[in-house]
Amino acid sequence: MVSLLLDASQGFFSYMGEHLATFASFTGIMGLTYKHILMILIGCVFIFLGVFKEYEPLLLIPIGFGIIIGNIPFKEGYQIGIYESGSVLSYLYYGVVKGFYPPLIFLGIGAMTDFSNLIANPKLVLIGAAAQFGIFGAYMVAIATGVFTFQEAGAIGIIGGADGPTAIFLSSQLAPQLMGAIAISAYSYMALVPVIQPPVMRLFTTKKERLIRMRTPRKVSKTEKVLFPIIGVLLTLLLVPSGLPLLGMLFFGNILKESGVTKRLADTAKGPLIDIVTMLLGLTVGASTQAVRIVDGVDKGFLTWSSVLVFAIGAFSFFLATASGVCFVKFMNLFLKKENKINPLIGNAGVSAVPDSARISQTLGLQYDKTNHLLMHAMAPNVAGVIGSAVAAGVLLSFLK
Repeated sequence: MVSLLLDASQGFFSYMGEHLATFASFTGIMGLTYKHILMILIGCVFIFLGVFKEYEPLLLIPIGFGIIIGNIPFKEGYQIGIYESGSVLSYLYYGVVKGFYPPLIFLGIGAMTDFSNLIANPKLVLIGAAAQFGIFGAYMVAIATGVFTFQEAGAIGIIGGADGPTAIFLSSQLAPQLMGAIAISAYSYMALVPVIQPPVMRLFTTKKERLIRMRTPRKVSKTEKVLFPIIGVLLTLLLVPSGLPLLGMLFFGNILKESGVTKRLADTAKGPLIDIVTMLLGLTVGASTQAVRIVDGVDKGFLTWSSVLVFAIGAFSFFLATASGVCFVKFMNLFLKKENKINPLIGNAGVSAVPDSARISQTLGLQYDKTNHLLMHAMAPNVAGVIGSAVAAGVLLSFLK
């Protein structure tokens, strides 16, 4: 009897041991590597910056959480990962891969954007154009490294536009294999605009220039506001037709806002629609940054030297874009009368990180003169930068695809 009990207990423990070992092999803990842990920590940093520093929380929190869930190891063959055909995440990621999330975001941006300050002072559009030099400067640097193809360099260069949706759209068309690194780099630097731009602005301006007071913009009529998106879409798309997915939706959203008779559509575009798309885009882009991803025996994970290089070039492009905008204002002032001078502190707003870069102009200006409000002026090159980055993306797409 005792021997039977012993045999039964041994069989039971052996049975349980086998099943526990099988269960352990399916847990994420067994596949966890230092690379996964590093990426999970990066995701936590993104969430920390969004929650406690309030750096672009609507972007950094979804991306950070996406990085965490994207780096949970799972047994091969399970249809749960973002790159596993038929998984829920792969279907959500489809909008990033095929590039239809960014145009929907541009629709919402158009419905939220007031172009009045740009219409009132059209010459400020040149600042938004000048700031796009960061895109083409980064493109040339990426080519000079000898690491990237022309298509990859074009996708990397768009980081300098400080426009996350545009960066995702262009990389989906030119370099989908670098989309994770490009998107994370673009959104990271957009969130860090309050840290990156002020030192550059101080470096390239004098105290006298920072105290320049600009004229109050004139009042813009409703007719001008309605005509602007129509004229804008014709001018930009006749010049660069490949920018249609982004610019077409941007100006469509804007005419919904300015017409005054499609308020429900405008409210939907700038409210529920853009919120939903932003959540899905941020989460899936974050989840695409898998630390380890073996394809045909080759690790195509996120933690590679090419990703590091993308981040380095992205930092350079932000510096160059900010400096280009500020220095171009100084150049413009050489040809303007004293009463029409432009404060160079709004030059940084030429990058399309709306409205954060314009707020930086305001904040820095108030540090030198508490009565000199630059926000209304900075919004003009800021929204021009949105148009400029989309045009630049269209140009790169035309030549490189």
